[in-house]
Amino acid sequence: MKELWIETSKNSTESTDLIEQYCDATIEGDTAIFLATKQQHSILSPSTENFEKTNVQNKILKICISDKLTENLIVKAAEKGASYLIISTTNWRIIPLENLIARIRGKSKLIAEVTTAEEAKIALETLELGTDGVLLKPSQPEEIMKTITIVKPEALKLEMVAANVVATKPIGNGARVCVDTCDLMTPNEGMLVGSQSAGLFLVEAEVNENPYVASRPFRVNAGSLSMYTLGNLQTTRYLQEFKAGDEVVIANRDGKTRRANVGRIKIEVRPLILVEAQVENKLIKTILQNAETIRVVTPKGSKPVTELKQGDEVIVHLAAKGGRHFGTSVPDETVIEK
Repeated sequence: MKELWIETSKNSTESTDLIEQYCDATIEGDTAIFLATKQQHSILSPSTENFEKTNVQNKILKICISDKLTENLIVKAAEKGASYLIISTTNWRIIPLENLIARIRGKSKLIAEVTTAEEAKIALETLELGTDGVLLKPSQPEEIMKTITIVKPEALKLEMVAANVVATKPIGNGARVCVDTCDLMTPNEGMLVGSQSAGLFLVEAEVNENPYVASRPFRVNAGSLSMYTLGNLQTTRYLQEFKAGDEVVIANRDGKTRRANVGRIKIEVRPLILVEAQVENKLIKTILQNAETIRVVTPKGSKPVTELKQGDEVIVHLAAKGGRHFGTSVPDETVIEK
């Protein structure tokens, strides 16, 4: 599991709960505090000149890579038993990290300094294996939550519940959106899609074999272009808004989420079907393509929308109460969605 460290000296108190819940360690000056144990450890910043005289065994070191000499210094620190190596760079970012991941993996834990969630994503994916974690020095307060969703996706589960199908209704042709991702999905994985931000249905990726067309496990045939889905765990977007290079949220029946990049969006005119379901005295709806290959996730598997009937159970996510302003939740706003 990847580690998330954060520099706290400049953070507002509003971020305290997020940090305590999701971060592994905080940095305050030259001290690292591991939140699970409350243990404090000094951070050493040895120079090239005094490195040979420095005892690094089981210590935390902070070193800036500026050339091959400092890269080799980091490797030597790992070989001498340093527990953590916090790395920053002066110019090149990718190649020095690739070299270190290849040379010290399994010897010391490598933590990359970053200022944004995007930088964190790059560090954690470099050379496919990525660094062991990141130290976030947030450029903006909102980068904290964005980085958490990248480093700790397994910790940010969505609550999923079973809803009872009330009715289905073919509604004729309309523009529907296929989301082709740059990733492969597995059974019971897909995207959350709905007519109302208050409730989203889990639409399964095209992972199932059938006699007529090949499976496309990179694709979610996600529904009408005006449907909501999650742009990230805090905001919704209309399906029509996505384009190649954007990120979408992939979810499974248990609420575990991960992010995937969009490879392309394909919008075509197809027959559509309205699906209505009820949960917790709330009626929620979605509009999907009316075809046998379009499946919604159920408590025990998945089912084609063409076979849904009254009383069937489907998996949904109930979003926060209230309204949304350009996709952002406004819990206290009164809104009626039909």
